[in-house]
Amino acid sequence: MGKFGLYSNKPLLSFETHLNGLGEQPRTSLLEIRNFVISLGDNVIEEVRPHRIVYAKSLTFRTFLDIQPKNDSLIISTRTSRNESATILTVKTMQEVEDLKSQIKNAYQTIQ
Repeated sequence: MGKFGLYSNKPLLSFETHLNGLGEQPRTSLLEIRNFVISLGDNVIEEVRPHRIVYAKSLTFRTFLDIQPKNDSLIISTRTSRNESATILTVKTMQEVEDLKSQIKNAYQTIQ
């Protein structure tokens, strides 16, 4: 796992920046999703952006997951192909996170 910043001299944001201001449930959900995504493989890349966190597969930066933290929820976008539109869900509970894991795993395995 690494961070990009290859084409920018801007200081890198930390993941913890997105934890500030989140309620307890979204914070727990975000950490659970992050741990799950990182466990998918050694080629998972995490890029922390000002308003979201993006996960990609390898240096070709095939984005398969985009997370936008909100105060009381997470807006999750998964993508299995560059040619298809993303699937967008709002997650508020740990059960929704558990239900989402198979979709995230599928996006990771399918993205080319």
